[in-house]
Amino acid sequence: MAKRGNGEGSIYQAKNRKTGKKDRWIGVYTVRTATGTKRREVSGKTRTEVAGKLARAIADRDGGLVFDAGKLTVGRYLDRWLADSVRDTVRLTTYQGYERIVRRHLKPTLGSIKLKSLAPTHVRGLYRELLDSGLAPRMVQLVHTTLHKALKQAVMDGLIPRNATEAVKAPKVVRKEITPLSAEQTKELLRAAGEARDRFEALYAVAVGTGMRQGEMLGLKWEDVDIERGVVQVRRTLSTANGKGFAFGEPKTARSRRSIKLPALTLAALERHRRAQLEERRRLAGLWQDNDLVFANRRGNPVSRQDVITRSFKPLLRRAGLPDVRFHDLRHTCATILLRAGKHPKYVQELLGHATISITLDTYSHVIEGMEGGLGDAIDEALE
Repeated sequence: MAKRGNGEGSIYQAKNRKTGKKDRWIGVYTVRTATGTKRREVSGKTRTEVAGKLARAIADRDGGLVFDAGKLTVGRYLDRWLADSVRDTVRLTTYQGYERIVRRHLKPTLGSIKLKSLAPTHVRGLYRELLDSGLAPRMVQLVHTTLHKALKQAVMDGLIPRNATEAVKAPKVVRKEITPLSAEQTKELLRAAGEARDRFEALYAVAVGTGMRQGEMLGLKWEDVDIERGVVQVRRTLSTANGKGFAFGEPKTARSRRSIKLPALTLAALERHRRAQLEERRRLAGLWQDNDLVFANRRGNPVSRQDVITRSFKPLLRRAGLPDVRFHDLRHTCATILLRAGKHPKYVQELLGHATISITLDTYSHVIEGMEGGLGDAIDEALE
């Protein structure tokens, strides 16, 4: 019999540790991994059974299914995926979203399971557990998206033969209506901020006056603001890097880079804010960090998004007796005020920096008064 070539595998009979009898067959083969050549085994009760398993394992190896996953757990793989496949390939805020989902929702439940053993039943169980704990269906859908992307990469890398999420349906999400403030409520918000001398009065005026995203506003520098012309340039967004302070990133889409004409009330609020900030810098002297930020903390450094919401925005809503809306609803407020005033959706799209007009129409069409009615009357009038 010809000698087996290197890597072709071998079969031998092994003793049962309890009985001492040779009643078990072992098939041995090798695979190349990132850390070198490793020995893999298959086993069975008969030589024929093991020979079949060994042939399939070698075929998988030679076809690219290397199975470096050996003892690799889902948790360790997800950490590797974030570091090697996600970081530096997406926007920082996107990476942070994936990292939070992995840390909070995937690793606690699936982390200790071997990657090669992960099955659709594990995934369904995770989704059920998250929903029963009160997590919103939309959030569970994001968990599904993240796990699907990670396992898709594992399949492409030859670590596993199939993606366990392919056989699992994500929870259906019922789209919630947006909850903007009315024009009167918006006036009350700005009035209450002014009376309280809220540090972020100008931030709220920019939000409802321009529809900018929170990260875009917190990333604004004075070099982006032309007070004389009353124009602001959106050039960056502020992201919070976990454990690493702050970083600036590119705006969300190509259309997010835009020039915005400031309403008079917003421009006036920014001018007051600029004077107050200059006075604060004078008082702090050498303690102020000059980052040229429009909205900064008391030392001149970037402001945490969450701090703005919990320490300023939510208390302001309560003091003003206003509904408990999200900060992002100030962006919706700007859009709905303009659309209800009869401004063309195309101009609103450009103001908000939406990638397409369809996003604007899908989001706001139901709040435009009269948009859904009077079509028949219009035809009658045109054809009289």
